Amino acid sequence: MKHLIRLVFLLLFFQQVAQASERLKVAVAGLNHDHVFLLLNLYKDKKVDIIGIAEPNQTLSNKIRRQYNLPDAIFYHDLPSLLKQVKPDAVLAYNPTIEHIDVAETCLPLKIPVMVEKPLATTLSDAKRIAFLSKQFETPFLVNYETTWYKSNQQLKQLVEKGEIGKITRILVKDGHEGPKEIGCSNYFLDWLTDPKKNGGGAVMDFGCYGANLMTWLKNGERPISVTAFTQQLKPEVYPKVDDNATIILSYRDGSTGIIQASWAWPYSVKDLQVFGTKAQLYAKNDKELLKYKQQNDPPTPIPTTIPYFENHIAYLEQVLKDAMAPENDLGSINNNVTVVEILEAAKRSAKEGKSIVLK
Repeated sequence: MKHLIRLVFLLLFFQQVAQASERLKVAVAGLNHDHVFLLLNLYKDKKVDIIGIAEPNQTLSNKIRRQYNLPDAIFYHDLPSLLKQVKPDAVLAYNPTIEHIDVAETCLPLKIPVMVEKPLATTLSDAKRIAFLSKQFETPFLVNYETTWYKSNQQLKQLVEKGEIGKITRILVKDGHEGPKEIGCSNYFLDWLTDPKKNGGGAVMDFGCYGANLMTWLKNGERPISVTAFTQQLKPEVYPKVDDNATIILSYRDGSTGIIQASWAWPYSVKDLQVFGTKAQLYAKNDKELLKYKQQNDPPTPIPTTIPYFENHIAYLEQVLKDAMAPENDLGSINNNVTVVEILEAAKRSAKEGKSIVLK
């Protein structure tokens, strides 16, 4: 009996060792983006290994270290210092958008893959520079969006490609919530999220990027021919430096239209996607619910969202690294996301100048 117990113990031990060796080993660039808690909880659940964290704010580092029982030895003041000591499978960035270019300049020449939180960059010049470095060093640079992992969106895309709704005529995306301060984002996050330079704007960047990302994906990488946008400050006393409401209209060569409604002033959190075609409409109401409409007065048909897809950004990143091939046109790809930044930059210019911007 004792031998049996010992054998079971050893089998369990070696199974744990094998699982640990298979887990992705990542380094973290920055902790002041609240989406980092998604990664930290995956670490807590033993689904990923964090072997290094670069964060210059000692107070924030200490807070995270205590909260997640992380060892002191994995914390560094900056990313270059970290990468001199450890070699991660990838670097995940949770820092201000304006600093994504710095992460690219540091990691890509070392051939270390990177995934950043959306959007890719604050300016088109930075986005193009990141794309150039990724190609030059043949190393993936990916962008993480919450809506990428919505099975409803993935199922919708598949049905569109099968011709279920006919030719796309209009895409409508609504994204946002009551506001980052109102929903309780940390002060570390708010400090740069509401800074026009560090974030590139307000809601137009924070939530406008979702619609631009999804539309570029549904249009198979096609760039719009023009961008028209309107931005407002509905709560200037809360967000005095940036817009908190934006409407962006994209026009495409085939006559189809994309409308992005991005806001920090919704009465509730919303991330939905409507695609209208010549035969029907598909409505991804949330991450799981997908509805199909054929006639205005007929009840919609629920579509099961059974399509197999990655559970989260870590599972996706693991597959990209396993395949040793950067995706070209999916939601996280560099190609898609350079176009996203081009759209957002044109939207900000359109809102400022009061005219449509024609993309060359």
